[in-house]
Amino acid sequence: MASADIAVPNARRSFAYRLPILGAMAREWTDGDPDFPLYVILALVSIWGIAITLFGLPALYLPAVVAAPLMVVMLVLITRG
Repeated sequence: MASADIAVPNARRSFAYRLPILGAMAREWTDGDPDFPLYVILALVSIWGIAITLFGLPALYLPAVVAAPLMVVMLVLITRG
């Protein structure tokens, strides 16, 4: 009976949980507070605002410049099915 009670963790999940910083975030995302995604979004927006304050206009439009090729790749993947 004891061998049946041992849960075998998912290899991908356990690897993600062992990463130093991202593992703690992954554990919190899956098992933690239900408001955690809101906190992550607020933290990212705050970091972006601080970057705009420090670096000015380039920090404001750099995410759009980076997102443009990603959207082209996304459109190609959608059209290929």
